[in-house]
Amino acid sequence: MRKSKFLTFLIVSILLISELAVFEFGFVANVKAEGKAKERVNKIYSFKEMRGLFLRERNFNVKNLLYVTKNEINTLRTLIHHRICINPKLEKSVVDGFHKLYYDEIVTRTWDNTFWLGVLTSKCPLDLWVFQEILFEVKPDVIIETGTGTGGSALFLASMCDLMNNGKVLTIDIEAEEASRKHARIAYLHGSSTSKQIIGQVKNFINDRDKVLVDLDSDHSMQHVLEELRIYSRFVTKGSYIIVEDTNMNGHPVCPEFGLGPMEAVEEFLKENKDFVVDKSREKFLLTFNPRGYLKRIAI
Repeated sequence: MRKSKFLTFLIVSILLISELAVFEFGFVANVKAEGKAKERVNKIYSFKEMRGLFLRERNFNVKNLLYVTKNEINTLRTLIHHRICINPKLEKSVVDGFHKLYYDEIVTRTWDNTFWLGVLTSKCPLDLWVFQEILFEVKPDVIIETGTGTGGSALFLASMCDLMNNGKVLTIDIEAEEASRKHARIAYLHGSSTSKQIIGQVKNFINDRDKVLVDLDSDHSMQHVLEELRIYSRFVTKGSYIIVEDTNMNGHPVCPEFGLGPMEAVEEFLKENKDFVVDKSREKFLLTFNPRGYLKRIAI
C-alpha cells in the first residue's frame, strides 16, 4: 500500500516538474488597468513575466497570489490528468486529422462556405469566437486588417465593435468588394499593405492614445507576411495582439505543397522581436487555422 502511494506521488511529481519545464502557463491576476483608477481587469502573464511581477506590480498582493495559486493548481491538475489519460501523439493525430478533413471538405466547403450577416467570411468559426473574446478583453479603438477579401471579416469585426460600442476597423486590400459592405465603423484603403503610401495613411488614421489590434490576412507568402509583421507590429499597443492568419498552411497541417508561408514568417519574426509572445491559450478549441498565430505584445 505504501509502495503504491509512493509510486503515485513520484509519478505526479515528475509530471508536475515536466509541465513546469515544458509549458508556459497563463497566470491570471486582477490588477488595475493602466490609466483607469479603480477599474479591475484580467491580465494574463506568462511564466517568464511572473519572474519580476512582484517588483513591477504594486497591486499584486497576497490575495491576488492566492487567486493565482488556486487557478494554477486547477490548471496543473487538469494537465496532469490529461497527460496520464491521453497520449499527446494520439491527440495531435486526431486533431490534425479532423483539421485536414474540415479544411479540405469539397462538398459542403465548410470554412469557405461561412457567412456573417450574409457576407462570405471564409474563416473557421472557432477562430471568430476567439476573435470576439480578444476584442472584449482588449477593447481596441482601432483594428487594422490586411486582406479585406469579400469583406465578411471586416463586417464581423465592426459588428463586434457595435456590441461593445467602441472601435473602428481599417481594412486594406489591393482589390476589395466594398460596395455592399458599407458600415459606419469600417474604413477601406486600396493598395498594398506594405507600400509607403498605405502605411502613411494607416499612421494618420491612428491617434496616440488609441489601443490598436492588427489582423494579417493578405498575401500568405513568408516574405510578405514577415514584412507585414515588421511594419504593423509597431502599431500594436501593449497587451493587445497581432494575429497572423492561416499559419496552418505549408503542412501545419494543411496545404503541404504551399511553400514557406505565415508560420515560417512568425517563427522568424519571434527570433528578432522579443516584445511579442505566442498566446497558446487562444488555441483552446484545438482546431484553429492560426496555430502559433495569436501574438500578444508584452513589452514596448
